[in-house]
Amino acid sequence: MYYSLLFVCTANINRSAMAEALFRAQVSAESRNWNIGSAGTWARDGQPAALNVHIVMESRGIDIREHRSRAVTREILAAYQLVLVMEQGHKEALLVEFPEVRQRIYMLSEMVGISLDVADPIGGPQIDFEDTADELDRYLRDGYDRIRELARLNYE
Repeated sequence: MYYSLLFVCTANINRSAMAEALFRAQVSAESRNWNIGSAGTWARDGQPAALNVHIVMESRGIDIREHRSRAVTREILAAYQLVLVMEQGHKEALLVEFPEVRQRIYMLSEMVGISLDVADPIGGPQIDFEDTADELDRYLRDGYDRIRELARLNYE
């Protein structure tokens, strides 16, 4: 079975970068079955993850030094079967620009049956980044079965 998942936030240096790294760690035992990536609705290509993100991920034993931001494009979206966004605004922006992928776009929080934005910690203290990582981790773990189902079903 093969699964494909793209995380999307604004700049692809905070939330989606953390979500990608956390999910990669979560599925490491079955990583060969997953295509996992991230992008941003307003990203500048080639930027590293924010320093605070490096600190949070390092404290969890996750190396994010290789991460580089990239802007969402039609070509990137075509490579993924499930697209999980951090905010309702991201979902709306993608639906306007890429209506052909409507059935594959969800908010990350929808994976656990709610519809809440994951707040951007940018500009906040380190604790905000830690709280965001905790929230992302909770959604990814609690929503894992739903994520797998949607990634697989949309692939077939």
